[in-house]
Amino acid sequence: MKIHTTNYFDTFIETAEDSKASHGTKPPSKDKKTVAEMQYELISKNPYKYSSDDVLFQVFANRNDLTKNEYEKARQDFFSKGQACFRASPLSKTYGFGIHNDHNGKIALFGMETDEYLKFLKDPKIKKVKAMKSAR
Repeated sequence: MKIHTTNYFDTFIETAEDSKASHGTKPPSKDKKTVAEMQYELISKNPYKYSSDDVLFQVFANRNDLTKNEYEKARQDFFSKGQACFRASPLSKTYGFGIHNDHNGKIALFGMETDEYLKFLKDPKIKKVKAMKSAR
């Protein structure tokens, strides 16, 4: 079975061109946690600890109430189909965050108003990709 990945390496995902955000904003809390809120919590509390695949699968596992025993098979099934990468995440499309993927594929968030965000944009060694637009 082919396993797909959403991981990038030495890449910076810029905020979407049509984002209305002017700075990184924590997604609002709802009764039931949103995908954006779960992604934000995992990445902001653990910069460069998880890969894109790790975060996307953990959010899927949490939303589907999977037990740790189910993780291995569920993760294989989850990545047997292509998954949307962080270019499609509400964090980069709506909430004003750039997402840096380091040389190990581990990710961290940077608000578009930060010095770090600008450094990534100016660094010629880092590949830049834009988040997907919200409107077609």
